[in-house]
Amino acid sequence: MSTDSIISADYARKASVADLMNNLSSIENGLSTSEAEARLQQYGPNEILEKKVNPLIKFLGYFWGTIPWMIEAAAILSAILSRWDDFAIIFLLLLMNGVVGFWQEHKADNAIELLKERLAPTARVLRDGKWKGLPSGELVPGDIVRIRLGEIVPADIKLIEGDFLQVDESSLTGESLPVDKKTSDVAFSGSIVRQGEMTGLVFATGMNTYFGRTAKLVELAKTPSHFQKAVVKIGDYLIILAIVLVTLVFIVATLRHESLLQTLQFALVLVVAAIPAALPAVLSVTMAVGAMQLAKKEAIVSRLAAIEEMAGVDVLCSDKTGTITQNAITVAEVVPFEDFTEKDVLLFGTLASREENGDLIDIAIIKKSKEDGVETGSYKFGKFQPFDPVSKMTQAEIEGPQGSFRAAKGAPQAIISLLANSTAGSLVDQKVDTFASKGYRALGVASTNSKGAWSYVGLIALQDPPREDSAETIKTAKSLGVRIKMVTGDHVAIAKEIARMVGLGTDIEPASDFIDRPNEEATDIIEKADGFAQVFPEHKFKIVELLQARGHIVGMTGDGVNDAPALKKADAGIAVSGATDAAKSAAAIVLTRPGLSVIIDTIKESRKIFQRMNSYATYRIAETIRVLFFITLSIVIFNFYPLTALMIVLLALLNDFAIMSIAYDRAEYSQKPDRWRMSSVMGMALFLGLIGTVESFGLLFFGLDYLHLSKEVLQSFMYLKLSVAGHLIIFIARTKGHFWSYRPGNLLIGAVLGTQALATIIAVYGLLIPPIGWNLAAMVWIYVIIVFLIIDQLKVRYFKFFDERLQFMEKLKWIKT
Repeated sequence: MSTDSIISADYARKASVADLMNNLSSIENGLSTSEAEARLQQYGPNEILEKKVNPLIKFLGYFWGTIPWMIEAAAILSAILSRWDDFAIIFLLLLMNGVVGFWQEHKADNAIELLKERLAPTARVLRDGKWKGLPSGELVPGDIVRIRLGEIVPADIKLIEGDFLQVDESSLTGESLPVDKKTSDVAFSGSIVRQGEMTGLVFATGMNTYFGRTAKLVELAKTPSHFQKAVVKIGDYLIILAIVLVTLVFIVATLRHESLLQTLQFALVLVVAAIPAALPAVLSVTMAVGAMQLAKKEAIVSRLAAIEEMAGVDVLCSDKTGTITQNAITVAEVVPFEDFTEKDVLLFGTLASREENGDLIDIAIIKKSKEDGVETGSYKFGKFQPFDPVSKMTQAEIEGPQGSFRAAKGAPQAIISLLANSTAGSLVDQKVDTFASKGYRALGVASTNSKGAWSYVGLIALQDPPREDSAETIKTAKSLGVRIKMVTGDHVAIAKEIARMVGLGTDIEPASDFIDRPNEEATDIIEKADGFAQVFPEHKFKIVELLQARGHIVGMTGDGVNDAPALKKADAGIAVSGATDAAKSAAAIVLTRPGLSVIIDTIKESRKIFQRMNSYATYRIAETIRVLFFITLSIVIFNFYPLTALMIVLLALLNDFAIMSIAYDRAEYSQKPDRWRMSSVMGMALFLGLIGTVESFGLLFFGLDYLHLSKEVLQSFMYLKLSVAGHLIIFIARTKGHFWSYRPGNLLIGAVLGTQALATIIAVYGLLIPPIGWNLAAMVWIYVIIVFLIIDQLKVRYFKFFDERLQFMEKLKWIKT
């Protein structure tokens, strides 16, 4: 193969399999490892390359925009006025804002990249004559791959073996209906296998695929959540408030004939210090750090917005198999029909299975056959039709000692449909009900005779016991305000038995009881039920839709290709461990460990992350209100500048440095689902901001009337007060209870104490500002701590009043409903 040859889709479509294999220098046993490594060097990894922005360009971008322009203008005015100390500090603020913003975005991007690596799909590849599971990124032209139901086609391939595929190409072509494929057809990278299983020859990878040439990578991980949008909206309101108040200061100063340039410099600095410019960046890095913590809990976040959604989940619709149960399927009983024996049932069940496919049911039947001494060595396997959701069975053509015949296994009622004029229906239903009462799932087995007529050979009972931790986990979920509803395609009796065993409640409704009813009636049934049985994937979508219409935040688990619509529709779609690529791509969270406990761990961790974001938003809004109102009122009413422009810049500098640590703060998860309540955050922020303003005026009058401080010393006095009190607000805002309710993180404590020690030293020794000495500094600390303790008491009472009012409003709403 030529080193610069790239096979086009048109050529691959027209060429014969033999010609294409010859062109790609490929053989039936697949490429050797050494050849594949050489081609990987030649063609590069099988991935869509993102356009990377030069880090220097990205860094310089932090000095271009409305906020940087204001800081730069203030620095230029300082230089014009020959205030070089001001210029140096303002320039340092500008530089630090750029460095902090760049570092936070870089950290968030790195976290997202690591998560993407964890979500990288795998492919079954024939290498060195053996089938192997390899990352899709390692595929090269000439590789032979196997694709089946639920998988995403990993590269552009020519189908060379198998019966048929039904492929969803809607993401590539916009065509909503699946496309049927057969041998010699081409399947494109990024399309989803809806039915069937085939082998293909890779002819294009990475940017040379149809998808690579026509599509741009969509970075789902950066989708903004409702929380981020709401906080940015708050930021916009605060910017407007800052500009209005600062404009008022500017007008008053102009009327008093004060220096225009000095007033303009002060106004610009005040706006910059008051505006929460770092708000979106801090939230992003908080969620990115949180996403890495979730990854340690075996939950991979595919988009950061999922963290907020997971924190608010109050109804979790959970799959039974593999989540509530162990997914360790074993054969419990074998029941033969007519003249067949148990070994006959196992024989034909084994012949209709394929061990290499890794299907758990196939493996369980093959294992039981081996244990019971069932011999299959004299049978030659022919054409195999894998399981699909429509036929609900597998079929195989077999060549045996007595000639050719077919074997099938699948859902008991689906197997009955193969038989002509069968009277086995009532017997099958009776046995299925008996199995179901024991928590067993039934599988029908059939075979044809020499004339091609089908016979019902018997039933195989499969058991999948509950996980040891399921009952305790469900109990924990209830204590967290999350109601778990079991969703399964199994018989109602099986679902009830498993639900009873895990303490879930036995009000299990079959999908037929609600699916055709009017929405209101159906929603009543769904809300009341403990779970749903005989559910098809499309029913899952309906369940999610109706629960959301009633105001629930819904989590939905899934693993199959047909679960994708429900996973996308859910507020928090969760692809369970072992899910298909299609389910993973639709889900917001992908689990890498089986079981229900990992989902509950994810909910707890998400609520902690939500609490960090909530406390930061409250703090930052309160701080903006406190500083703006105090400085504006002092200037407008008392004709006194309580801080110099340099002090405001120092305040902002130390403030931004310390607040970065909020992403690593310790947090406790709430016992109820978290929802973004703007009124609560704004109410508490306004409460803290206004009390802080009164507190500041109290110390200002004390310094003027009792201590008789000079203007310069009084400004340094107030600078230290605003710095220390501002950072202590963090400890008030981070908990609804008293500030000692739970200990802050070491990094947050260290950052606050470190910056305030520095602020104290600056004020005491007069570094850049007039000195105040240790006595006045001690007065500030004592005053601030006393008021801090009083505000903390008032905050607890405020939250108690607010929660009681909220509960009353919710109760009133419920009564009206």
